[in-house]
Amino acid sequence: MALELEGRIARKFNVQTGTSARGAWSKQEFILEYQEGNFPTQVCLNVWGDEKVRELDKYQVGDKVKVAFNLSSREYNGRWYTDVRAWRIEPASAPAPAPSQGYNYVQSAGSYSAPTGAPMPSADDMSAPLSDDDLPF
Repeated sequence: MALELEGRIARKFNVQTGTSARGAWSKQEFILEYQEGNFPTQVCLNVWGDEKVRELDKYQVGDKVKVAFNLSSREYNGRWYTDVRAWRIEPASAPAPAPSQGYNYVQSAGSYSAPTGAPMPSADDMSAPLSDDDLPF
């Protein structure tokens, strides 16, 4: 299951390293703060492996990012542990672009809106009825 969150890096912890039966490993945890309704919420995520740790190193505390992650849980000695593992981190998306400089016709209301500074259409321009089918054939 792949999920995504967009938020701000609130804290980064030190890189942890070790050796297991499968070889050397590295891991780094970080706190992502995101908006949940009216209140900010924080979640602790981690990245595994040298490549992912280097990817996280590109971002500083306060940077806005979009994180793709997986959730998994495992049982150990009767207790359950949940892992929130980030597998992609990228800059947060930019705000939506400004509307185009054309006229926005609304058929149901029979009205239009023009961008600031745009010339108003003449009565001849508005006399033709709007159609759902704007194809020329």
